Amino acid sequence: MAAKKSLNNSMEIRVGLGYDVHQLTEGRDLWLGGVLIPHEKGALGHSDADVLLHAICDALLGAAAMRDIGFHFPDTDETYRGADSKLLLRRTCELITAKGWSIVNIDSTLCLQRPKIKPHVEEMTRLISDICGVEPDRISIKATTGEHMGFVGREEGVNAFAVALIRRD
Repeated sequence: MAAKKSLNNSMEIRVGLGYDVHQLTEGRDLWLGGVLIPHEKGALGHSDADVLLHAICDALLGAAAMRDIGFHFPDTDETYRGADSKLLLRRTCELITAKGWSIVNIDSTLCLQRPKIKPHVEEMTRLISDICGVEPDRISIKATTGEHMGFVGREEGVNAFAVALIRRD
């Protein structure tokens, strides 16, 4: 069996990919990136259904080889019913930090037809950087539509992708 090696003697880096999707429905709030977005529909889920923060949690946990958000915060646990995903992200950061990891950067993409996200990106970036304890220029949030195709384009759902780079000195 080959010996396990780090990239070099002083630092190990890892990348993780996160994805989340939620149905949009009337009668729910739309939380994205920790920000309440005014809209006639919100995301349906066990917690506040913030797809962006959930994707970021999965990216961070995946990079640290610590399973996924459902493992740490299961939707079968009533503790997390209606949970604020900012708290889930904070706990995720605490979990990876306890294993000696620090965040290098996070890149994310939100996919929804409406509403426009551009007016909220700065606040989302600030919130996420504060929670993760990194500078805002290490957090990237992009948005795209479904060009009126698929569940995103028909405004039936919202999804998000995130990639996180972490390091251990």
